[in-house]
Amino acid sequence: MQNTKVREELAQIATECRADIIKMIEKAGCGHPGGSLSVIDILVCLFFHEMKSDPNNSLWEDRDRFVLSKGHGVPALYSVLAKRGSIPREELWTLRQINSRLQGHPDRVLLPYVEASTGSLGQGLSIAQGIAMGLKLQKKQARVFAVIGDGESQEGQIWEAALSAPKFELNNLIVFLDNNNGQIDGHVDEVMDIRPIASKWQAFRWAVHEIDGHNFEEILGALGEARKETKRPTMIVAHTVKGKGVSFMENDVKWHGIAPSKEEAQEALAEISKGKSG
Repeated sequence: MQNTKVREELAQIATECRADIIKMIEKAGCGHPGGSLSVIDILVCLFFHEMKSDPNNSLWEDRDRFVLSKGHGVPALYSVLAKRGSIPREELWTLRQINSRLQGHPDRVLLPYVEASTGSLGQGLSIAQGIAMGLKLQKKQARVFAVIGDGESQEGQIWEAALSAPKFELNNLIVFLDNNNGQIDGHVDEVMDIRPIASKWQAFRWAVHEIDGHNFEEILGALGEARKETKRPTMIVAHTVKGKGVSFMENDVKWHGIAPSKEEAQEALAEISKGKSG
């Protein structure tokens, strides 16, 4: 059992990050609220509990790395970086503006706390695997965490990485699959069904865990199991809700890539303030 106080603290951080996600996307007038809200609980657990990193030193040599392969969910990452103090919170309101460091997909050149420029779906897992291999070759103890999408998992390059990571015994690679069953064209199981998910990854010889991606105890428990692996990479299949925390966005694929109006944002913020993640 994880400490109740820890879970409560993580839930409060996630609630605050959800509010910032809504605010920045509404101000930008464009963006991806659905997948940002579905993944935020995972990112909060990683950045505020699991990962070894320095909020003030993006290039600390011994840091753990994070790759957001589903790059369109980057408002979640920006909200976490601001909450940690790595970037000014006021900078969130520059999302997607010309010359802003906070573009609609992660940009490694503009923002050093981004480990990889992503957004071309299917590529981030290969990048994360390459970083993990490099750390192994250097005999570093740092780990690499990545988040991929379920719609993204329709890409063949995902499965090339899935095949090769166990061969190189990359136990320092931990991947979350944000299984919210939504993509821009509709529900994943209708567009191109990737089920059965867990058994596929098991067949590729990964250590696999299935969890509720909004339950902090289950997220932290799966991360604890990943730490025990001595040879296998870990896949954590996180069952999530697209638009989690905002009733009119939840499980509605319309909210994959559109911004709320000012009135809709106010309604969403009121719901988030009354609710509680995890």
